[in-house]
Amino acid sequence: MSSHNLAFTRPAFTSRVVPVIVITHPDQAVPMAHALLKGGVDVMEITLRHSAGLPAIEQVAKHVPHMHVGAGTVTRAEEMARVQAAGASFALSPGMTDALVQAAMDCQLPFIPGVMTPSEVMAARDHGFGLLKLFPAAQAGGMAMLKAMGGPLGDMRFCPTGGVSLANMGEFLKQANVSMVGGSWLTPLDVVERGDWAEITRLAREATDAAQ
Repeated sequence: MSSHNLAFTRPAFTSRVVPVIVITHPDQAVPMAHALLKGGVDVMEITLRHSAGLPAIEQVAKHVPHMHVGAGTVTRAEEMARVQAAGASFALSPGMTDALVQAAMDCQLPFIPGVMTPSEVMAARDHGFGLLKLFPAAQAGGMAMLKAMGGPLGDMRFCPTGGVSLANMGEFLKQANVSMVGGSWLTPLDVVERGDWAEITRLAREATDAAQ
């Protein structure tokens, strides 16, 4: 398959920490985006786990142009065009299907599919992907799995997500095949619900400093 399609390109954000976010009210999205940017994080993975996900993506895309907003938990092919229409600049999935890959190619939307095994990594590479989400990272073997895949599949890069925290992210980021990590600890639900954006900025800054 052609790797010239934008589906296979790496999204343009620079942060090495990707906050995985469940938003329950669309009006939380813009202040959260500003709080993350203030803390040095220029990316948001707003998941489709809640119905507020799509309108939240739309709000960020419209009002915070410096934020790279991606749609997470994209599991059905028809969701790809929907998240693109909402303004997502890339998409992520916990897995990978041929239909999802085709939808990303049709939309020319940068896509980071999820993998858990060497066979899935090889299948993704055959499609043209170079950056993959290792998910769920802890259950997939975490650091040991990444080290093991670094030999035979050394040309592939990963964003481990699931079981990654401030305490272990530094170890993950030291791995040559880890480009970035994903986690939900930057935007805890209770902090978001009470609108404590200063705390989100503090958590983002803490993670940004730890990623240096």
